[in-house]
Amino acid sequence: MVQTRYITAGGLIDGSGAGVRRNVFLEVKDGIIAGIGPAADIPRNEGVAVDEFPHCTMVPPLVDCSVSLSRSPSVEKNVRSALEEAGIAGRESLAAQHIRYCHSHGVLGVADNDDSIGPGEHFQEVTVLGGMIDIRSAGSDFLRIVYSDVDNSDGPVSRLNREDLLGILKQRGNKKAVVVANGRDRVQEALAAGCDAIEQGYGMGEDNLRTMAETGVLWIPSVLMAKNALDGAASGGDVMCRFSMRYVAPGKADPGAETFWKRMLSGQLAQLRHARKLGVKTAVGTGAGNIGIIHGESVVEEIKLFIKAGYSLEEAIRCGSDIGAGFFGMENLGALAVGRQATFLVARGTVQQLPRKLSYLEGIYVDGHLTKWKM
Repeated sequence: MVQTRYITAGGLIDGSGAGVRRNVFLEVKDGIIAGIGPAADIPRNEGVAVDEFPHCTMVPPLVDCSVSLSRSPSVEKNVRSALEEAGIAGRESLAAQHIRYCHSHGVLGVADNDDSIGPGEHFQEVTVLGGMIDIRSAGSDFLRIVYSDVDNSDGPVSRLNREDLLGILKQRGNKKAVVVANGRDRVQEALAAGCDAIEQGYGMGEDNLRTMAETGVLWIPSVLMAKNALDGAASGGDVMCRFSMRYVAPGKADPGAETFWKRMLSGQLAQLRHARKLGVKTAVGTGAGNIGIIHGESVVEEIKLFIKAGYSLEEAIRCGSDIGAGFFGMENLGALAVGRQATFLVARGTVQQLPRKLSYLEGIYVDGHLTKWKM
């Protein structure tokens, strides 16, 4: 027997980049969206199942195109050191915790930069929890290549030259290649080598943006990394943002670093603004797992920065959902449309209260079923 349910909300942002629809319903049959229309048109026959969220907004599930599930974003050095010493079991346990964080914040798809999770004490838990979000892993599902003299994350800088990069990309097979590159020359070389996406791309310049627009190469700008580094430099310590609160680790102010990161943030926002005008495909990737960048909730912070750069709310949510899902082949995630999987979020706020209220979810629907993961 076909199970039909109607879900109504005060607003719907479908993730395609189209404008907001107000007072709408989703008709769900056997986990698939069967119809979208005005809430007033729902049949009110006895026995019709209706979930009503009049003061909420439905949005597609979020996707983070750059995370490290097995790394801690803690600002405490002793915490990070202890986790490193814990070995594979510690990394697996941490990954399981971060999967919960992602799910509870509506981040149902991630591209994981680590490939260190393997069979061990907690591996079964990671596998089971991984079923709650769609995980694409560097190495097995796609290539992530650091090709930058300056890495703006906590990771190592590149030791590769152009010939090394060309050799790697020639042997990638069917895997997409995400290249972490900064500066005009490095990004230009990565594009010439045939990469599929550029991550970070600080200071890459207008010519590279134009090339990306013409060739359809994805950009994952990682703006939050610069903002987080600026906040830390300005406050005299590492900063960890959690909603509207900040946790600052003790440290000595570094005026030189503050000036540097202020310039980097300003430049990245300007590039993002220009990318929008040129039509460069852009996607949200937070770098969660780097110091101070928390898994799950940081996606909303990155979306806010896209809006600061001039993207509309609808465009920014598309960058934080459909574009990343499409790039990484997450078939059950992405824009909400008839015939697509009924997997979406119900944010506890009106459209006018977004994106801030994306951090407050009334519910998460997966294949048409309401779920809410309590951490």
